[in-house]
Amino acid sequence: MPYPKFLALSGYLLFSLFSACATADATIVAVAANFTKPMTEIAEIFAKATGHSAKLAFGSSAKFVSQIENGAPFEVFLSADESGPAKLDSDGYAVAGTRFTYALGKLVLWSAQPGLVDAQGQVLTTGSFKHLAVADPKLAPYGAAAIDFLKRKQLLEKIQPLLVLGENITQTHQFVSTGNAELGFVALSQVIENGKIGSGSGWIIPSSEYSSIKQGAVLLQAGAENPAAVALVKFLKSTEALAIIRKYGYDLADK
Repeated sequence: MPYPKFLALSGYLLFSLFSACATADATIVAVAANFTKPMTEIAEIFAKATGHSAKLAFGSSAKFVSQIENGAPFEVFLSADESGPAKLDSDGYAVAGTRFTYALGKLVLWSAQPGLVDAQGQVLTTGSFKHLAVADPKLAPYGAAAIDFLKRKQLLEKIQPLLVLGENITQTHQFVSTGNAELGFVALSQVIENGKIGSGSGWIIPSSEYSSIKQGAVLLQAGAENPAAVALVKFLKSTEALAIIRKYGYDLADK
């Protein structure tokens, strides 16, 4: 396969990461935006446990796939879905046999305003609001899950004019937390504190009400010979990492 032409990215960040990771005891990791908090914690205990370091870039899973295909030097990819890692695997950008589901995401209807979102999400049909934030379903699996939920409830046509699209789940959360949208669909990991929604008001939508958010990870070809990258993929399956993943409200895939 010919080496793909490098795509100009938000260049400065990526080249800074690349420079910082020139040694074999560091690895560059592309991480889905919804997994920011848990992966930050995992990277800290990974460093203490192994001596390796993980340099993390957070963003849109779909954009990461494009960047990797165009030569971005990421060595490990933690996506918000399974399709991205599967595509990279089938196209030869990933190390065969390393792809796995590291977490099952949960969708929350959330508002920064206490009392606005009720325990059953009836606010979607009875409440008065002008803006509902959703991550772009073309780029973000959580956005796709939210649209699927609205379709199942036959609410999409009614609510469509009120939708405000975030580029990823982080921007979507920002829309709601700043009040630019009264409520929105976010990841449970963004609002959970001590096992419950920590601020504002929210409804954890039953997983049966939307398409499953299976989040896939894979070791990329760029990290195949890097001990830090190989160790990180292994560490994601460790008891310590799994405890952090659960802490942020994710379910784990069946073994």
